[in-house]
Amino acid sequence: MNQILQEVFGQYKVNLNCLTNYGFNFNNDYYEYVTNIVSGSMKLTVKINVMGNIETEVYDLESEEIYTLFLAEGASGVFVGEVKKAYEKALIDIRDKCFTKTIFTSDYALQIIDYIKNKYGDNLEFLWAKSPNNAIWRRKDNNKWYCALLTTKEKSLGLDGDKPVEIIDFMENPQIIPNIIDMKNYFPAYHMNKKYWITIRLDGCSLPIKKVFEHIDKSYLLANKKASKIGAKCK
Repeated sequence: MNQILQEVFGQYKVNLNCLTNYGFNFNNDYYEYVTNIVSGSMKLTVKINVMGNIETEVYDLESEEIYTLFLAEGASGVFVGEVKKAYEKALIDIRDKCFTKTIFTSDYALQIIDYIKNKYGDNLEFLWAKSPNNAIWRRKDNNKWYCALLTTKEKSLGLDGDKPVEIIDFMENPQIIPNIIDMKNYFPAYHMNKKYWITIRLDGCSLPIKKVFEHIDKSYLLANKKASKIGAKCK
């Protein structure tokens, strides 16, 4: 997914029932929409599969070649700007009419939300007006946090890049944390006390979802301990 697609659709989930009414045609396992942009000189094709993954192609009708210059970082010029503007406008219109805004969109995040709701009866709490995409779960009996569902950027986890990522923070035994950090699935805790908390990156996670559920259950139990040292503590 290119940067423009990420910016336009990053926090949105497709409503497949709206695509046909918009003008998409269903073909095998994906929906396809074709329209002309930039005064008819370019053909934009948008494909959305049943999982909600999006692909686009801009085709120059005059040169009969795929046009990608407007996606290149640092590309400039009047025509490049026109193509980029028309491309974004077309995608935003599709988004506004066929997508629903959701804060957390990864499959793992959605499964975790359902799991915690069904097992513990807890809903996400959005505590920070300045960070509306971050939330926590807490135990009802003692009000201690046991997990946090957050959005951040790759560089906040020690990785290269500014791509937005979804993560979950949970409590773990301090003796275990250093042994499981691999900078792929497990990372030093983001925004929490790194001695008692650890982070899992959810988008692109290769852990079985049941393993993530096990971590959540353990964190829930740890949050019941009276020792305040393992409670929710920001760094």
